[in-house]
Amino acid sequence: MVVNNDEATKQIFSRCLLNCLQIPLWRCYIRFIRKVNDKKGVEGQEETRKAFDFMLSYVGADIASGPVWMEYITFLKSLPALSTQEESQRMIAVRKVYQKAIVTPTHHIEQLWKEYENFENSVSRQLAKGLLSEYQPKFNSARAVYRERKKYVDGIDWNMLAVPPTGSYKEELQWMAWKKLLAFEKGNPQRIDNGSSNKRIIFTYEQCLMYLYHYPDLWYDYAMWHAKSGSIDAAIKVFQRSLKALPDSEMLRYAYGELEESRGAIQPTKKIYESLLGDGVNTTALAHIQFIRFLRRTEGVEAARKYFLDARKSPNCTYHVYVAYAMMAFCLDKDPKMAHNVFEAGLKRFMHEPVYILEYADFLTRLNDDRNIRALFERALSSLPSEESVEVWKRFTSFEQTYGDLASMLKVERRKKEALSGTGEEGPSSLESSLQDVASRYSFMDLWPCSSKELDHLARQEWLAKNINKKVEKSTMLNGLGFVDEGSTGLTSNLAVSSKVVYPDTNQMVIYDPRQKPGAGNFQTTTAAGVPTASKSLSNPVIAAVGGQTMSAFDEILEATPPALVAFLSNLPVVEGPIPDVDVVLSICLQSDVPAPQPGKSGAAPMPLPSIPAPSTSDLSVSSKSHPIPSASSFKPARGKRKQFDRQEEEEASVQSHPLPRDAFRIRQIQKARGTASQTGSASYGSAISGDLSGSTG
Repeated sequence: MVVNNDEATKQIFSRCLLNCLQIPLWRCYIRFIRKVNDKKGVEGQEETRKAFDFMLSYVGADIASGPVWMEYITFLKSLPALSTQEESQRMIAVRKVYQKAIVTPTHHIEQLWKEYENFENSVSRQLAKGLLSEYQPKFNSARAVYRERKKYVDGIDWNMLAVPPTGSYKEELQWMAWKKLLAFEKGNPQRIDNGSSNKRIIFTYEQCLMYLYHYPDLWYDYAMWHAKSGSIDAAIKVFQRSLKALPDSEMLRYAYGELEESRGAIQPTKKIYESLLGDGVNTTALAHIQFIRFLRRTEGVEAARKYFLDARKSPNCTYHVYVAYAMMAFCLDKDPKMAHNVFEAGLKRFMHEPVYILEYADFLTRLNDDRNIRALFERALSSLPSEESVEVWKRFTSFEQTYGDLASMLKVERRKKEALSGTGEEGPSSLESSLQDVASRYSFMDLWPCSSKELDHLARQEWLAKNINKKVEKSTMLNGLGFVDEGSTGLTSNLAVSSKVVYPDTNQMVIYDPRQKPGAGNFQTTTAAGVPTASKSLSNPVIAAVGGQTMSAFDEILEATPPALVAFLSNLPVVEGPIPDVDVVLSICLQSDVPAPQPGKSGAAPMPLPSIPAPSTSDLSVSSKSHPIPSASSFKPARGKRKQFDRQEEEEASVQSHPLPRDAFRIRQIQKARGTASQTGSASYGSAISGDLSGSTG
């Protein structure tokens, strides 16, 4: 465009415009069209108008298309009108664009509505009243949808490149954002007609695929949405585009073939399957199997058999193809003889495949052919190496437990132990009979002849027996519960832990104390005055085992602690965990003989005590029902009784260190506060107001 190479610009736009539904690119396109048609007069104006209509039909529903609508309206208003008829036509054209713009949820919807109001009022106020009242609800609905849609759009990165997914967190966030926006659009939040709603959904899908171009699930969702909407042809086109974007995606090819087959297009479906088969050199076994099934569904038994005979000659034919065709002949064609022949033919090639042996055994089990099942197990176990025969031995044992007698059951179990004794699956001690064998022998499905706790115990014993001669660390043996392999007894433990895992030594664990300084060890205490045994009772043996260092800060705390509190702490038991037993602490509080504090002995200020002696433990053990706790209201003085106030003041004078005020209201407030305190006061000290009552609250 800069060098005015119009032909090259047209080629670029023709190649990318319809594939890139992005507003900046389309606005660039409209600038190019206006520049080209600027000097062509009326004919150029008509071309520009058609270009605007073409652009809005593709990207007019974009949430960022507001400037495009405004630019189109400005263009229409700038067109010359030489007659009244042309003026009228121009006004009608502007009105139609405005009416489309104000019902489209865009960033500029409110600005467009204001401009539309001004436009209608400038033309005819009387006509504007009816038109505005008609479009007001539609505008309100579009504005509400815009606000909701904006929440989903804001989470989308519009500069993201379309690259194959790498599994990064950012890519997953973008995938989720697009899925949420698509679900929002499918709900038709604006309640518009189905045609407009489908057009809106298609636009969102196309925009999504610009960024998530290499995501097969979005291609599939897009095609299936078309199919459910009744547009099979559109779904086919989406699948065709998806295979161009992701040519190596087998899932999309199978889904595409499924859709074609569901509508009866057999030949197109066959071409899809043939594209999966390729040249036959790199064909996968799964492609062979699915093509055999397709031929069986569409062309019959003979076509499927013929292709199987060709597929078995392929170098990429595995035992899966034999199993799939044999089960197809058995279940669909009701031909057990053919299925048996296929299994026998495959056995010559895949005798070394334990999975094939097990599938063949399952088939014979369905035929109830116990003789051939035993013969199959014997043939397989005679040729399979010991390390690869574990699963076959398990199935043989399970078969005998279900269908054999006791003698054959015990014989197979003994042979199994002997065969696997040198593989690591069974230890030398496992040659002996054990209770695990009985539990496995007499179980059925998820029914066991023991509880889950016993099952775990047996599993642990079996693991210990396997590792009894191995050099295992003590911590692992103590803490790490082993696992039991199903190869020996079929038991499975809920506590499956490998012996190689190293566990921490729980004997060194201590209770976490955030106040403990790094490197500090044992909290050793000193003997406080009056409490000679406090040091021993307050020492922490768990922490003392870690180190022998002394923490002087704790000694300082004890020196500043009142003797009564030290005595109380010395009676507390050692706490084994972060939460002590509340009942034990309360019983200690009730039974402790805490000494009265002596003034000057501790760092705390002396506390005046009443002359009433503290109750003994026998008094404290009495039920509180015999000494009811008075409520706060019992301490309130009766109104107007001045003598009662004087008597209470005299009683309190022996306790108080300073006289109370003479104001009656002030005295009432103090009495009320102390009455409440007497209920919650210490059982040993009592209350300053009512020592006898508080002392019996224990």
